[in-house]
Amino acid sequence: MSNVPAIEVEQLRDMLQSATPPVVIDVREKWENELCQIPGNKLIPLGSLPEHLNEIPKDAPVVLHCHHGGRSGRAVAYLMQQGYTNALNLKGGIHAWSERIDPSVKTYD
Repeated sequence: MSNVPAIEVEQLRDMLQSATPPVVIDVREKWENELCQIPGNKLIPLGSLPEHLNEIPKDAPVVLHCHHGGRSGRAVAYLMQQGYTNALNLKGGIHAWSERIDPSVKTYD
């Protein structure tokens, strides 16, 4: 989704190595998360997001991802509607992470 704030996988890699790393939320389904994941992510499937808002901080950066970035883009748009100003979509999702950052993270294309 092009109308939501987004970052590249290289930016997330750098953020994860900082003193104050972002909260990383995987909005894919449980079976997808079990196949591959970005280290340190928290699983909250897109359909469950409304029930888990209390687990998503409003005072720290939050990066949402899915497989390619579509679902996580919708999740960021939803969080923005709920008043979040700190949510970012991971461009290209875990697929881009695997291709450009960590090839040991296998994808399922």
